[in-house]
Amino acid sequence: MAAGLTKTQLVRHLAEKAAVNNKTSAAFLEHLADTAIKETKKNGVFVVPGIGRLVKAHRKARMGRNPQTGEPIQIKAKTVVKFRVAKAAKDAIAPKK
Repeated sequence: MAAGLTKTQLVRHLAEKAAVNNKTSAAFLEHLADTAIKETKKNGVFVVPGIGRLVKAHRKARMGRNPQTGEPIQIKAKTVVKFRVAKAAKDAIAPKK
C-alpha cells in the first residue's frame, strides 16, 4: 500500500499553499484537530466542509463470540467516533462509472 503524507509533509504543503511559515501552518493544524475533538465531544458532530464530518455514535450492548474458543461473550455498550466522507470528496476520489 502506498504511503500518504506525513505530518511534516502536510505542514510544509499547507505552508506553501497559504504563503505562511511552517510554524504557523503547524499551529493551524493543531488548532483544527483540537477544535474537531472538542466540538465532536460537546455537540456530537464536527463538519470539515468539502471533506466530511466526525460523528459521535453510541453502540448498543450485544452478544459476540470469542474467535479462539467460539464461546459467546457479552460486549458492553460504548461510544465510538465515525468519519463520514462528504459526497463531493467521495465523487472526486472515486467517481461513479
